[in-house]
Amino acid sequence: MEQQQNATAAKPIHCIVKLGGAAITCKNELETINEEDLIVVSSQLRQAMISGSCHGMDWSKRPGSLEIPRVIDDFSDQEVTDSKKFIVVHGAGSFGHFQASKSGVHKGDLSRPLVKAGFVATRISVTSLNLEIVRALAKEGIPSIGMSPFSCGWSTRERNIAVADVSTVAKATDNGFVPVLHGDAVLDTSLDCTILSGDVIIRHLAAELKPDYVVFLTDVLGVYDRPPIEPDAVLLREIAVREDGSWFILKPELQNMNRQVEITVAAHDTTGGMLTKISEAAMIAKHAIDVYIVKAATYHSLKALRGDLKENIPDDWLGTVIRLVK
Repeated sequence: MEQQQNATAAKPIHCIVKLGGAAITCKNELETINEEDLIVVSSQLRQAMISGSCHGMDWSKRPGSLEIPRVIDDFSDQEVTDSKKFIVVHGAGSFGHFQASKSGVHKGDLSRPLVKAGFVATRISVTSLNLEIVRALAKEGIPSIGMSPFSCGWSTRERNIAVADVSTVAKATDNGFVPVLHGDAVLDTSLDCTILSGDVIIRHLAAELKPDYVVFLTDVLGVYDRPPIEPDAVLLREIAVREDGSWFILKPELQNMNRQVEITVAAHDTTGGMLTKISEAAMIAKHAIDVYIVKAATYHSLKALRGDLKENIPDDWLGTVIRLVK
């Protein structure tokens, strides 16, 4: 407890970013990264975090590549004039979900050989994605450090976070690093094991570290009143959150206000889909932390990442704002 109290007293975090699995991977193609969007997202994160010049930090040889890494040796000893403190959390997308759902890791029971094997397979998959994201950020000059919840000693009880010391994350940001966490297979004191989603991780980090704002980068423009592929789907511009975490649609005014937001979840998604995302975002917003849900690798995501929306949300900005009722 003392460690967590010390962590919360650390220098303020500017922003926590969730890279949605569907935004950075090809979710219907097993273990396939959306390289194009990941490059753009990494560039936008650098623009939001760092003011001034920076150099690439990935000096490792790629597997199967004959290219020798080039180490830049002309680093200036002068500090970057302005580097904002960010934390990145990413989902699994086409990494991990397949292994977890096929083996039932999210249901627990490590006495079953299939579950234990699936636990290992899931972690191999999600940590390999984590490494690729860390490398993409490092290439942009972002001092990114991969951190796995399991390896950091995080655990759950009946799928709710039980142990999750954030002091290591806080120390990393205090020393100028950008922690990159991910949804992970973890131990559970009731079920033996389960899946800890990136959205739950963000809620915990936000409650402990109190960032200025949180950005969810997704593969659609924001939250809709029904699946966005339907022709009459309406983008919800603002969701208001009460102090108890309950929420309601503020903008636009829907014709049928009693209509519930319809949720679609991919068959292999073991983390709950959009309903979990809205609920977790509301739990963040109740701490007076604005949450922006926006499509990754767009003009709209760059504005959200840079914090341009804190004072005023322009009419041409497309996304969903989730904030505490004033």
